[in-house]
Amino acid sequence: MADENGDSPLSQLADEMEAVQLHTASELLGRAGMLLADSKAGEVEMRFLVKRLCEALRDTLRVAESRGGRLPASSDGEPHDRPYGRPAREGAGPNE
Repeated sequence: MADENGDSPLSQLADEMEAVQLHTASELLGRAGMLLADSKAGEVEMRFLVKRLCEALRDTLRVAESRGGRLPASSDGEPHDRPYGRPAREGAGPNE
């Protein structure tokens, strides 16, 4: 069970997992830049890159949503669930 200040073993494990996911995404982004600069990179390499980038983006969004869910409500009582104060689009999914 998590405590309010995030010091529980489960909270610490979650923080460590998030740090690994964000570090992996950062490394992958660097490798993507190198591969994109390589004029000899082929379709197979690019498809592999896109798959890994999708995985990293999915993990990064999960981290952001998790951290955003832990923020207190804003002064108007609404949660901080949309970046830059943008309202959710009608009928859009949570990742759109």
